[in-house]
Amino acid sequence: MTPMPVLPTTLERGSGATAVFLLHGVGGGKQVWHENLDAIAAAGYRAIAWDMPGYGESATLEPYTVRSLADVLRSLIDHVGADRSLVLGHSMGGMVAQELVALAPARVHGLILSGTSPAFGRPDGNWQRQFLQERFAPLDAGQTMAQLAAQLVPTMMAPDADPQALQRARDVMAAVPQASYRAALQAIVAFNRMPELTRIAVPALCLAGEHDRNASPAVMRRMADAIPGAHYLCLGAVGHLANMERPAHFNAAVLQFLQAHFPA
Repeated sequence: MTPMPVLPTTLERGSGATAVFLLHGVGGGKQVWHENLDAIAAAGYRAIAWDMPGYGESATLEPYTVRSLADVLRSLIDHVGADRSLVLGHSMGGMVAQELVALAPARVHGLILSGTSPAFGRPDGNWQRQFLQERFAPLDAGQTMAQLAAQLVPTMMAPDADPQALQRARDVMAAVPQASYRAALQAIVAFNRMPELTRIAVPALCLAGEHDRNASPAVMRRMADAIPGAHYLCLGAVGHLANMERPAHFNAAVLQFLQAHFPA
C-alpha cells in the first residue's frame, strides 16, 4: 500500500462550505498570499495557502514531480473536507492545479490559473536543458538564493512595481531552500497537460498580467480558449506576480469569479 503523503504546512483564514486552495510558484511560499487570504475569507470563503513540499516547514518529496505534488494537494483537499474545493494556482502552482484536475477531476470544483502555462517550453528537450543551465548557473557559481532573488524578482514585476511589494517578493524567494528550488525547476520542465485542457469540466478563470514575461497574456488567452467555458482576464500594470503587485485588483478579479460561480 502506498503511504499517504505528509500534509504540508498552511496558512488558513475564514470558514464556510467552499474552500479556496492557494498554490504559490517556484520562488514563493505561503506568505505570498498574505494580502489575498483575508480578502477571500472576508467574502465568506475558507482560504488555505500551502507551503509546497520542500518549502517553508513542509516536508520535501522523493521523487519530486508535478504528479507527486498533485498527490499531496489531493490529500490536503481530502483532509480539509470542504463541500466545494477550488484551486487557485500561480505559475508552478497552476501546473500542480492542472495536474490534479487531470488526475482527480472530482476533487476540484473550480479552477483559477494565474500566470501559468499548460506546458513548459518546446518539447525537444534542448530548450529545457538550456533553461535549467541558465537558472542554475548563478547557484553553481556560489551565489545565494538571496543574491539570485535580487537579480530575478525585478524581471518578474512590472517596470513601476511598488518597492515594498518588490522587497517582499525578494525576501520570500531568498528564503526558499536551494535544493527545493532546483527540484521544483527540474519538475516543471517535464510538465505538459496541454492535451487535457479541453477536458476540464469545471468553471475556470485564466488571469494574465500585462507585463508578464514568464506566462504572457497570449499564452493565458490560448489556455482560456482551450478550456470549455473558461473566462480570460488580463490585469493591467502588473507582471508575473500580480497577486503581490496589485493585490486589490487581483482580489477583485478572483472574488468576482467566485461570487458568480460559487456564492458563499
